[in-house]
Amino acid sequence: MARLIEELKKLPGIGSKSAQRLAFHILRSSDDDAEALAGAVRDVKAKLRLCSVCNNITDVDPCVYCSSATRNQRLVCVVEEPTNIAAIEKTKHFNGVYHVLHGSISPLNGVGPEQLRISSLVRRVENGNIDEVILATNPTVEGEATATYLSGQLRRTGLKITRIAMGIPVGSDIEYTDEITMLKAMEGRREL
Repeated sequence: MARLIEELKKLPGIGSKSAQRLAFHILRSSDDDAEALAGAVRDVKAKLRLCSVCNNITDVDPCVYCSSATRNQRLVCVVEEPTNIAAIEKTKHFNGVYHVLHGSISPLNGVGPEQLRISSLVRRVENGNIDEVILATNPTVEGEATATYLSGQLRRTGLKITRIAMGIPVGSDIEYTDEITMLKAMEGRREL
């Protein structure tokens, strides 16, 4: 039981108490449920890998986005994590491809550009088959630092580099908006 708790504590967001609760839940589960969980973990490690082009998690290489004949291969949206792709895909308005960095620059956490999947993005751009790179990193200090760094690294003649718009969420009230969000909203305003 102690070994299971220690292994569960290695998961992000799982502390000692949560790991203990999960371990006891697994203990109380049926043998079939416990085996299904163990099998799912084994399968994900055995069958999933990173796309050799964009670094998205996939079971085929290249992934479905990179191998699609209907997507604009010359338009690349850069995101921090594979989970960010789902949010963009939900809009049903982006028809380009992706590049996943697997994190953001965070010197305080010991994450520099060399820990991210930036070199493969630079190579994609240098191959000359990309017209626009959309920097869709998170609106955090780390996300902004990453976008600024990438902008400098990717600057090439003929390449358009854009940043996603940020500001006040639809349906919210300006009265409750913090000053950074309001600043970004004012900077990102557009003509009607």
